Amino acid sequence: MLREIYITETNCITPLGFDVESNVEAILRGDSGIQLHNDISLMPNSFYASIISDEKINSAFSKISTETQYSRLEKMMILALKPIIKKSRVELNSKTAFILSTTKGNVTALANDSEENFNNAHLDVLAKNISDFFGFKTQPIVVSNACVSGILAVSIAKRMIQSELYDNVFVVAGDEVSEFVLSGFNAFQAMSDLPCKPYSKNRTGVSLGEATAAVLVSANPATAKIKVIGDSSINDANHISGPSRTGEGLFRSIQNALKEAQIEADKLDYISAHGTATPYNDEMEAIALNRLGLQNVPVNSLKGFYGHTLGASGLLETVIAIESANQNKLFESKGFDEIGVSEVVNVIEKNQEATIKYFLKTASGFGGCNTAVVFEKVK
Repeated sequence: MLREIYITETNCITPLGFDVESNVEAILRGDSGIQLHNDISLMPNSFYASIISDEKINSAFSKISTETQYSRLEKMMILALKPIIKKSRVELNSKTAFILSTTKGNVTALANDSEENFNNAHLDVLAKNISDFFGFKTQPIVVSNACVSGILAVSIAKRMIQSELYDNVFVVAGDEVSEFVLSGFNAFQAMSDLPCKPYSKNRTGVSLGEATAAVLVSANPATAKIKVIGDSSINDANHISGPSRTGEGLFRSIQNALKEAQIEADKLDYISAHGTATPYNDEMEAIALNRLGLQNVPVNSLKGFYGHTLGASGLLETVIAIESANQNKLFESKGFDEIGVSEVVNVIEKNQEATIKYFLKTASGFGGCNTAVVFEKVK
């Protein structure tokens, strides 16, 4: 029989706060990290994004380390991981793994041309730097699969523990807003000229954001926050950047995750969806959810609070969804006004009380990747 898997510790570093509690408080107030920025080092024109101030990152990091060699993203990842490693008291031995999830990593190192900077941009170097800071004994594992990376890392951690390779897996996910990322999404004409509005009729694209999130995935139920009961990741190979018009990969991912979880679709109480606010993504999700009979399940996208944090998004949004379940509160899908997809979707328009036993986290990304994970509240 496969081992039961839990998430026992969570943390996040975002523009809304440097711990989970402050992030939830900000969401309940309706605060958003998305602001108008005028920074020509990032983009020639003004743009909306959710960005953490360098001063806050450096101030927080100086309280835990005097080392100066770490990049901005590395500091953010260390800040996310350190409290949960300390609180968990899990020994960093041969049965404790470390997964780092990101899409772009230290891509900003390439701004200055040198062999050292070129080396620092490699994702394995980033992972080793974080691993060495904490003294992990196992070789770090990098998960980089477009915008499903954060939630896919939870799925991989689950399977690694069930294979009995490890007992505990620390996962950190993160990406930062950079000139590279902004110019890429701008070239796709995918960036919104206002704060993003997922699933809305007048949505015009993504708002980008940055964050790090960290969790401990474990076979030990003693301090469990949530149970991981089903997962699946399907790539429909539709297009290098465009999602399937039928939602095939997401449909199959959710279908498989529900099958492993051994629950019917109508048992889901809440869906934390991807909801990037691009015309194609939101439409694809609506189609996939309807194909599975999930059109009446309450759905939100947290992109209106955080922007699209790329490799961090799946894990960050899982961390917040865990709080949603344990507090029995459905958080609003910020920015939503009038439904703008062809199929019915039950978008959460305001914060509300609800009984949440099972919830689903989904994500989709470039190249046709899709991931779905089903969670159950711990009794």
